[in-house]
Amino acid sequence: MIHPVTVLAAALAAPPVGDPAMPESPGLRYYYPVPKPSAPQTVDVDVCVYGGTPGGVAAAVQARRLGKSAVLVVFRRHVGGMTSGGLTATDIGNGAAIGGIAREFFNRVGKLRGYLPSEAEKAFRSLLREAAVPIYFENRLQDVVKEGNRLVALRTEKGHTFRAKMFVDATYEGDLLAKAGVSYHVGREGNSVYNETLNGVQFRDKHNFVVPVDPYRVPGDPKSGLLWGISPADPGKPGQGDKKVQAYNFRMCLSNSPDRRPFPKPAGYDRDRYLLLLRYIKAKPHIPLQLRPGDSNNDGGFSTDYIGGSYDWPEGDYATRERIFQDHVLYQQGLMYFWTHDPEVPPELQAQVRAWGLHKDEFPETDGWPHELYVREGRRMVSAYVMTEHNCLSKIVAEDSVGLASYNMDSHNCQRVVIDGKVRNEGDVQVRCPKPYPISFRSIVPREEQCANLLVPVCLSASHIAYGSIRMEPVFMILGQSAGTAAALAIDGGTSVQQVDYRALRQRLVQDKQVLDWTEPPPKQPASP
Repeated sequence: MIHPVTVLAAALAAPPVGDPAMPESPGLRYYYPVPKPSAPQTVDVDVCVYGGTPGGVAAAVQARRLGKSAVLVVFRRHVGGMTSGGLTATDIGNGAAIGGIAREFFNRVGKLRGYLPSEAEKAFRSLLREAAVPIYFENRLQDVVKEGNRLVALRTEKGHTFRAKMFVDATYEGDLLAKAGVSYHVGREGNSVYNETLNGVQFRDKHNFVVPVDPYRVPGDPKSGLLWGISPADPGKPGQGDKKVQAYNFRMCLSNSPDRRPFPKPAGYDRDRYLLLLRYIKAKPHIPLQLRPGDSNNDGGFSTDYIGGSYDWPEGDYATRERIFQDHVLYQQGLMYFWTHDPEVPPELQAQVRAWGLHKDEFPETDGWPHELYVREGRRMVSAYVMTEHNCLSKIVAEDSVGLASYNMDSHNCQRVVIDGKVRNEGDVQVRCPKPYPISFRSIVPREEQCANLLVPVCLSASHIAYGSIRMEPVFMILGQSAGTAAALAIDGGTSVQQVDYRALRQRLVQDKQVLDWTEPPPKQPASP
């Protein structure tokens, strides 16, 4: 089976000559061929949105609907981020909290969950086409031009310059806000920073090893070294902050139909990566597997999440991210190959996984493998208002709502360590929010002295654990629409984004069917006797 990275074009075998976007790295193959710099263009618009995520699509569409010229500048070849990149069993939370363009999107795909990635991208492209938003694909941010506290332009490695009155950073990583000199945080704050209880190091039982598993290459012998994927580092004390980032994975689109694509054996397959899983299987033969039609997620103590593999992604340069991306491809494809082919995997488990494969019609340019890595968390802006677990628990209520969030406070595991001679995952937190809660307008704008014409609807100002609830794709669409609205009002009023009249913003958002406040539905009346 040809590795999907190699099937796109012969150009994938090595970086194109003369392109500064990706310096050569021996043996590194690129998921997309890097386009050569084209003839430089200068594009002048009212609103420039960088990032093809759902938040970016919604921001650009809303700006155009409000009569502003807008462009969407995209890193790769697709729009829709994870929603069109495999995450289609969407974590909705409370569906009644979703309005505006987000609701339009779900109406177009015909359901809240369980659509196909290609259907999602089709819906996003139709929204952009109908709003007449030009899309500039394969444009990677190189640097920005800034005058005082205002962005003037962003420049891409293709040589293009995008000048605008207002900018929106809709990336999962916060690349534009970082270039603009806006404060941000990476990793987990300690509980003491915002007086929280669910931040920092957290030892819990979800997605963990449910039976004791020896972590050493020679069982019982620490001198033999650790099995692959286990960190020798001190995990830290409960509630302590660190720079660790929760695990990423690919949300594979699975099928059990006869014409499914079999899981490939990746180039560089290394069985040693799965010896811990093999030991776990032998200790507990009946491991649950999340195999179902469509979106497949991490499940259990050793699964598709590459724990510890994401730490360098948020602030990494493009070559670093490509290396991490490919390592995730290798890890997860290798995992599926191990399940289906390793002779020591029990035949009944092997048969269970072999009954599944990649959907034959999805992600055709990469042999059915998703083109988007699930970057669950990158940089997080630090602005005048930081969303925290107190907002999620409705102990503090933001008075300047630009949308609602409602999903659990949800962090995937951040490290795999040794505790009392046994392997243990750390960092998974899943705590329910009692009801939908408002997200502050101040959490999607930087401090004015840092940047007066930038909005950040994806890498917004939130603590690690609060972001775990907010970071759902429908919420990014909601906040993107609100960002596009605020950008248009700032232009009309000749103000900074921070000085936009919230009453006018709220009025426009309500007019455009955003849901800004939560009213408990009346209790159901008992049926008449």
